[in-house]
Amino acid sequence: MRIMGLDLGDKTIGVAVSDTMKWTAQGIETISRKSIEHDFQRLQQIIREYEVEAIVIGLPRNMNGTIGPRAELVKNFVELLQPHVNMPVHYWDERLSTVAAERALLEADMSRKKRKQVIDKMAAVIILQGYLDAQQGK
Repeated sequence: MRIMGLDLGDKTIGVAVSDTMKWTAQGIETISRKSIEHDFQRLQQIIREYEVEAIVIGLPRNMNGTIGPRAELVKNFVELLQPHVNMPVHYWDERLSTVAAERALLEADMSRKKRKQVIDKMAAVIILQGYLDAQQGK
């Protein structure tokens, strides 16, 4: 069983999954958002394929820790998703995860076009890896 990490954006959803030991996160894909039904259908396919038992989704808090409009959109998405997946969905503070992903891709000397294609998937990896690391410390 694995854990799935999500980085929710307006146009895409970055997806990562853990290994079966729940030690490391790997990027799976970036879903191009077409409709909520399409999003849920693709997520359900990934859940079945990778035998996912829980989801971690990045919650974009403001820098002072408060919940802003972007975080409210994530919470609304989770509220709609929950009945379709029937598993725990955990929030993970994703402040600066996209910045960290961008920095890592720049250090890898990746072209701007290629970065744009993988940035959300990389952010999902950073979100999920943070969650997995925190669970190891418990």
